[in-house]
Amino acid sequence: MKAALDTNILVYAEGVNDAEKKRKTWDLFEKLPYDTVVPVQALGELFQVLVRKAGLTPADARTAVYKWSDAFNLVETSTSILLAAADLATRQFGIWDAVILSAAAEADCRLLLSEDMQDGFIWRGVTIVNPFSRPTHPLLDALLGQ
Repeated sequence: MKAALDTNILVYAEGVNDAEKKRKTWDLFEKLPYDTVVPVQALGELFQVLVRKAGLTPADARTAVYKWSDAFNLVETSTSILLAAADLATRQFGIWDAVILSAAAEADCRLLLSEDMQDGFIWRGVTIVNPFSRPTHPLLDALLGQ
């Protein structure tokens, strides 16, 4: 089973906002399969959060983006991903969340780990799961081998 990460998971891993969620995120990373992906859109959003909210310099935010691009497989935003996202955005998501969900679907992921999207929503075979929810979603348990 394959998973994708939303921006907020990377933000927590960077230690923005919540020390407890940073710890939980790193615990999660230790169990994720090697083929976990990050949509390129999420890296762009991460850059913005690190500069605007965390107060990092653009150079330090760039370093973080490079670090995450080395740590995970990336899904680039293709024309087909953007067009699918635009369709999804006409119904229930903002365009940038829709791009991330569409990229996860294009990469054949079963899960999109996100705290702030619609937990439990399924689209094109991808289930959005909040990795911090208790009890944990059965698909997340399966992904982590629990």
